[in-house]
Amino acid sequence: MSTNNGAAVRFEKVQKSYDGKNLVVKDLNLDIAPGEFLTMLGPSGSGKTTCLMMLAGFEPATHGEIFLNNEPINNVPPYKRGIGMVFQNYALFPHMTVAENLAFPLQIRKLSKSDRDAKVKKALDMVELGEFGNRRPIQLSGGQQQRVAVARALVFDPDLVLMDEPLGALDKQLREQMQYEIKHIHENLGITVVYVTHDQSEALTMSDRVAVFEDGVIQQLSGPDELYENPQNSFVAQFIGENNKLSGTVTSIDNNHCQVKLADGTTLSAEAVNIGAIGDQTTVSLRPERIEFDPTESMDNLIKGTIKEVIYHGDHLRVVMSVAGNDEFIVKVRNRGDQRVLENGQVHTLGWASIDCKALDFTA
Repeated sequence: MSTNNGAAVRFEKVQKSYDGKNLVVKDLNLDIAPGEFLTMLGPSGSGKTTCLMMLAGFEPATHGEIFLNNEPINNVPPYKRGIGMVFQNYALFPHMTVAENLAFPLQIRKLSKSDRDAKVKKALDMVELGEFGNRRPIQLSGGQQQRVAVARALVFDPDLVLMDEPLGALDKQLREQMQYEIKHIHENLGITVVYVTHDQSEALTMSDRVAVFEDGVIQQLSGPDELYENPQNSFVAQFIGENNKLSGTVTSIDNNHCQVKLADGTTLSAEAVNIGAIGDQTTVSLRPERIEFDPTESMDNLIKGTIKEVIYHGDHLRVVMSVAGNDEFIVKVRNRGDQRVLENGQVHTLGWASIDCKALDFTA
């Protein structure tokens, strides 16, 4: 699939309202490149699933235009868009065998029986279910049913596949396994995938880019590493991964760095990402794994904290502390097996680099 502007899919000033008053999606402008794995990520009600349903043709756009292969598709019915679709509930026909489920979209497209059989075999082999063609969905595990659903979406060789929370019904271990399998299928086939989830770990694992939605607007569109390392606002910082918040007032700004005075009088050095002027309030974001526990070397920021709880996680200890008025401040301490015992009530020095400390828009 190719387009004049290099995007397989384009949303152009797209809006969606169900009641004629409140916008669920607000002026969405988004290009998705050929062969890209793009995830729409966000909490319930953020607009991500609505965008997918409009792209699939199951919901009409209230305003704006959606393009596929550089052609407007707002008035094209779903069955003529040639898009593969994978649903959370699998949506397999229970009265059909696995092979018949896969053959169905090929029959609709009037392929010959020999072509159907060849494509069904290829698709089942792709998801490692080549021996399961004669079984019915009820005879399969949840993970096997999901593989069948993926194979059915791919069997007619679409250029674009949409996936709506496809792993939500699986247990944690199987969900993680399927993440890698879908990612590898995408890499091998080079198809364009638009994936919807509320699971930020899933989005970071699978995607080329992630569009973080909130209140019908993309808050940030970035690669997984950029999204995690450099959140552009407080919502993204809080939604992606675990994050500590410390609120204060900007006291000085020097290019892309600033000083922030916390309520207890402590001054922090932070990267100025999304702040106002001197005197304005800001929320500082800091990842738990970037904090040094009782550092032996000088660091940009040093602050005292009191241990409230220590939780054992095997490879690390999750230490909940009271720091500068935040009683839910998290520090991840790598489990070396020989460190001293950490107990409730102990006071320790915490340190971190200013580059790991992002000054963002203020949130209470």
